[in-house]
Amino acid sequence: MTEPPQQPPPQQPPPYPSYPQYPPPPGGGYPGGYPPPPPQPYAGYAPPPVAPKNGLGIAALVVAIVALISVVGGVVLGFVAIILGVLGWQRAKRGEATNGGIAIAGIVLGVLSIIEAIIVIAMLVWAFNEVGGTDYIDCVARAGSDQEAVQRCAEQFERRVEDQFSVTITTPVPTP
Repeated sequence: MTEPPQQPPPQQPPPYPSYPQYPPPPGGGYPGGYPPPPPQPYAGYAPPPVAPKNGLGIAALVVAIVALISVVGGVVLGFVAIILGVLGWQRAKRGEATNGGIAIAGIVLGVLSIIEAIIVIAMLVWAFNEVGGTDYIDCVARAGSDQEAVQRCAEQFERRVEDQFSVTITTPVPTP
């Protein structure tokens, strides 16, 4: 039998020529000393959504509710609620907020609180005048610093209120 012919061993490819090694450029390793470029966003992904700015609409509603409850500050707080509500509604129209309805509710309740406060204040002034409040103020002004005269004015005003409303006003007796 004949032996198969022998094949020469595979030869290694010649090594690649080596390139000369240069020192890095001054100033950070990038040509011209420039800083590295900023990282690029991932391709195909949208930036994360921005959270809605709903604070003004919520603040308008809260201030309007407080204005409805507190009659004394109703006018001032009502105007504040209207301003905050308009700003919140404009934000919602621009797409920066998602609570346009709450902002409108703050505006409406702000207007109602102003109306309520004006009506209540007018009723209190009317009632004060009806029971002789202006007469009491005039009496105290005429009494000046005379405490007995001021006390007589107060007693006269109490009698007038008791007669007007058929009630008895009792003053608490101080305990020693």
